[in-house]
Amino acid sequence: MQKDDLLRLLRDPNLLPSEKQTLLSNIAAQAAALDMPCYIVGGFVRDLLLGKLVNDFDIVVEGDAIKLGKTLVKKFGGKLTPHDKFHTAIWRLPETWNLIPDTLDLITARKETYLMPGALPTVTPATIEDDLRRRDFTINSMAIRMEGDHFGELLDPLNGQADLEEGLIRILHPRSFIEDPTRIFRAIRYEARYSFNLESSTFNLINPESLDIIPRLSGERIRHELDLIFEEGNSSQMILRAGEFGLFKMIHPSLPLFNADYSDFLDVDPTLDIPTSRTEMGYMLWLMDLMEDGIMSIAERLDFTSDLAYSVWAVSQLKKSLPFLTGSKPSVWTFALEKLPPLSIYVVYLVSRENALLDFLSIWRHVKPHTTGNDLKARGLEPGPRFGEILTQLRAAWLDGDVTNKQQEEDLLNQIT
Repeated sequence: MQKDDLLRLLRDPNLLPSEKQTLLSNIAAQAAALDMPCYIVGGFVRDLLLGKLVNDFDIVVEGDAIKLGKTLVKKFGGKLTPHDKFHTAIWRLPETWNLIPDTLDLITARKETYLMPGALPTVTPATIEDDLRRRDFTINSMAIRMEGDHFGELLDPLNGQADLEEGLIRILHPRSFIEDPTRIFRAIRYEARYSFNLESSTFNLINPESLDIIPRLSGERIRHELDLIFEEGNSSQMILRAGEFGLFKMIHPSLPLFNADYSDFLDVDPTLDIPTSRTEMGYMLWLMDLMEDGIMSIAERLDFTSDLAYSVWAVSQLKKSLPFLTGSKPSVWTFALEKLPPLSIYVVYLVSRENALLDFLSIWRHVKPHTTGNDLKARGLEPGPRFGEILTQLRAAWLDGDVTNKQQEEDLLNQIT
């Protein structure tokens, strides 16, 4: 791509809003003042060349990224979180700028060496070309220079632009997946996200030798990659593809293939007033048909939070309990469901189409009697377990249609007290 064409893309407000253009100009100016060549790299360049709105801001300097970050904070504000081991920093942008995302990665151009397959890398400062050669795929190994007269120069030493045009996902060297098998998950994401193909040698390198490294990865690293898959718009295609490559048995022997019948259930009805998360829904749908011990073992391997582990367990238990609840009164459903996470209930509804679950989420859980604890005190009743019993009986009457107005509730209250 010619420099003039690239400059047009960089100045296109539909791809890069004007406030973010200003942000990049300010960063480049500060880098130039420190005599640090400054580049924007990776996903930004990839998506810009594809004509997509860009949000992925990784700034690389040939110099000291932490020093640049301190200079930016001094001049513009915000907060800097340095990571000395990796020569990087995260700049939390000033709140008054109202930019999303509100953080930006500042990176010192570096080389990486791996002491053993699957380990985190050891990094040393290097040139921008060294930095591009340490990356995962050719389409992510391009950079645009940002400062001064060099603004808009494309660096593409590994022919990423050609692979972008041909729709190919290509790793940089034969040991790439062995050094970092999380790249296998990312290859699957990019393949589906952009409707690209894995380049033939890249496809062949997702093999027993590289898959055998996956058990060495921490649960946190694996779960992070799975989280990113479930956050994608076509995540079901990605998780099914991962199963085809045999990734799951290498993560945990009980981890099943994703049920293709559940592929269309990763979106939530926006009219339901429940907390939603595509990631949580993904794990619930994936693991809901397992037994309790399998769920707990996988949750431990993938370092689930306690809330996520409970939500997945709740889905599994509720689905298995449906035959015993079907045909019950609304009050029975309500008292069985109300302590479970609403999203877990919704997921079971999606796969079972049991209307009582949807009725609970949209109507029954909101039903309460008019009578309160204070009303019972006014009647001369002593606070205690009996309070709860009375209020529960009144609520059940409303739920089951035995009480339909305040006077009927008052009559029932007189009977039971």
